[in-house]
Amino acid sequence: MRQKKLMLLGGIRYLLPVIKAAHEQGYYVITADYLPDNIAHKYSDEYVNVSIIDKEAVLKVAREKHIDGIMSFGVDPGVVSASYVQNKMGLPSFGPFKSVEILQNMDKFRAFLAENGFNVPWTFGFASKEEACKAREKFAYPLIVKPIDSAGSKGCTRVDSENELMAAIEYAFKYTISGHIIVEEFLEKKGYSSDTDSYTKDGKFQFVSFSAQCFDAYATNPYTPAAYFWPSTFTKEEEEYLTNELQRLISLLGMKTCVFNIETRVGQNNKPYIMELTPRGGGNRLSEMIRYSTGVDLITAITRAMVGDEPGEIEQKPYNGHWAEIILHAENDGEFVGLQINPALPAEVIEEDLWVNPGDKVHGFEAANDAIGTLVLRFENEKDLEKAITNQSSWLRVVLK
Repeated sequence: MRQKKLMLLGGIRYLLPVIKAAHEQGYYVITADYLPDNIAHKYSDEYVNVSIIDKEAVLKVAREKHIDGIMSFGVDPGVVSASYVQNKMGLPSFGPFKSVEILQNMDKFRAFLAENGFNVPWTFGFASKEEACKAREKFAYPLIVKPIDSAGSKGCTRVDSENELMAAIEYAFKYTISGHIIVEEFLEKKGYSSDTDSYTKDGKFQFVSFSAQCFDAYATNPYTPAAYFWPSTFTKEEEEYLTNELQRLISLLGMKTCVFNIETRVGQNNKPYIMELTPRGGGNRLSEMIRYSTGVDLITAITRAMVGDEPGEIEQKPYNGHWAEIILHAENDGEFVGLQINPALPAEVIEEDLWVNPGDKVHGFEAANDAIGTLVLRFENEKDLEKAITNQSSWLRVVLK
């Protein structure tokens, strides 16, 4: 029997569990991007140097390699190209290419939500600094400025007054791939927002999760996620409303079998919002955290589905305790010395995954790629978890010199 080939777009470390799952299923793994030194290429069976945002170039390689499936996992720039190849080659797909284009373009996505009666913040899209500046009289503050297509929170800024606007616009254009940004209402959230992974099979949600997403107010970029915990702080009614709206959304778009990274929040107006929904697993090891906290293996299921094998049934399961993931990072530039964890922390350290060694240069936390590792913790109760999350400096220290 011919070995099935799975092509993964990107080379970052968040692909490592996908490569591992694919190998466990007996698949041949091809990784592709334009950075040959990326870590995932050391673990794949074959590496191809190609720009993953050039969908025609990716299609050419995919045809030459006679692949059975393709996806982008934890790598936002590759999602559109993966969908394009899926649909052009008749491979297992996330859904229609036009729908994926909507999901991957924040301007189009916000417009689609508004046209179909979803709760949505006001949003304006721009293709130039001058265009954005001319429209400033339409804006109300606070607002958020961000690229429509960057990953890892790069280029995102909260703006509280017109005096801060131009700098935020220039920062967003610095990181956009397509040359487009959005300016939108900053929704003051109630409690914590959620950023986590969920799973559909044949257009129906089989597993939906919600998290509590936390930020470091002292980081270089205070809008880069710095920690997550499960279960979420949403009420049962809020989670039910969002689950129904998520199902309505993917049904309207005709989406199929997929791991979705989903960002949601409840505003101070008590309205729940779908902020982002993208057809890929999230960065920051979110699907791995689902596996830790519930035993549900989304990674193996989607890996099998993307090469046309039966993924098996995924069931909604409760959380086994209270779980947290800390995105380890430095507050500023320096040389890494070590990590200090107070042994009095009332949690079980399930995994400490450091990506740097003593003596390595590290940078302030501006974007997800400045992270230096992750810490997986299990708590017995919500009170201990929230206390630890909101007072990290009392038990965790990244030592620099």
